[in-house]
Parts: sequence; C-alpha cells; structure tokens
Amino acid sequence: MSQLGFQIHTHQHTASPALVKKFASLAVANISDVMSRTNGTTHLRPFHKGGRILGRAFTVKTAPGDNLMVHAALNLAAPGDVIVVDAGGEVRNAIIGEIMSAIAEKRGLAGIVIDGPIRDVEALGKGKFPVFARSVSHRGPYKEGPGEINVTVSIDGMVVHPGDIIVGDPDGLLAISPAIAKELAKEVALVEKKEKTILANIAAGKLDRSWVEVTLRAKGVIK
Repeated sequence: MSQLGFQIHTHQHTASPALVKKFASLAVANISDVMSRTNGTTHLRPFHKGGRILGRAFTVKTAPGDNLMVHAALNLAAPGDVIVVDAGGEVRNAIIGEIMSAIAEKRGLAGIVIDGPIRDVEALGKGKFPVFARSVSHRGPYKEGPGEINVTVSIDGMVVHPGDIIVGDPDGLLAISPAIAKELAKEVALVEKKEKTILANIAAGKLDRSWVEVTLRAKGVIK
C-alpha cells in the first residue's frame, strides 16, 4: 500500500511456539522483577475471563478512534499472534468490540491489546478470548485510516516490536524480545521456585525476617 499514511509490512515470526510457551505459567510480576522492574504497561487491563494473554506481537499503529487497519490486521495475522494496537491512548471511541473479538478468536489469534477503549465489555467478560484495553466507551470507531501494520509501536509507554512475545495477566503486560526470552524464562522460573519456598516457610512458621533489621542498620535508620 503506497498511499501516504498507510503502511503494511511483512510479518516475520522470530519466536517459535516452543519459546512462547515457556512463559505460559510465569507471573508477569516475577518477569518484571527479573527485567529490572522498568518495563511493561501499568494502565491496560484484561476484560476477559482468566486475565492471561500470551502470543507473538502483530503490531498496528492507528489514528485514535479509527480501526480500519485493525480490520486489515485481522485478515493478515496468523494463529498465535496477538494484535497489539497503538491507538494513542485516546479514550473517546472504541477500537474493537464483540464482533471483532469473535473474528479474532475464530481465526486462532492469541488475543488483542488496545491502547485505547473497547466496547461490548459485558459480552467480552463472559468469554475467554484475551482482550486487554485502556478503557471502555460506547462510542464506535471510524474506518478511514491512516495506519501502519508491523511497525514498532508504543502502548502505555511500552515499546513493542513486531514479533515480540506478549505476556499478560491481571497485573499488567510485558513485551519480551525473542533474543532474550530463553534466558529470561529460565531466570523467572528460578524466582518462582524461590517464592514457593518462601511461602512454604511462611506456612510452617519458619520465615527468617532478620534481613529487615540488617537493612535498616545499614541505612542508619536504627543502631
């Protein structure tokens, strides 16, 4: 597509299904901790049952309140993709609703993320197809463009590249580069193992809290 303001780039998967699957049971909070607590969204929330999302990013940048290129993405995205829409964070006109969600689910997509509003939330809330969004609006979208597909986007301050691994739960969303995903998943698994040990010790009444006093002494808070 050559018209100014419209771009559609070829989508190239760099994360294998096996690599994506490594994050299927990992908590976003623990992934965030391993990623130095500086990445991810804080204002986008799940609107579906279960609250989890996992797949490869198929990115869309669109004018606020317009979903023409999101419709194009529905035709182009592959099973296992998460359509990630940078709609500028504007909250007046919904980008998707029940019908587009149903199309995405039927095509085998892994979810939709919108930095903007959605509608038909009662229907979406009854289903398990993953939908994350910034807000809700009954006002429908326009279908004029412009927009771009498979370009680097920013949603709620998080940079997302086409093909990044998108993982989300009720705590928020993260975009993970396939280049670091394997090692990251290993480190997060170790964190989760450590947390299970801590919780077991709490239940058994054996938790050592001496580190609090040690830290306060080191900071000169207590003597």
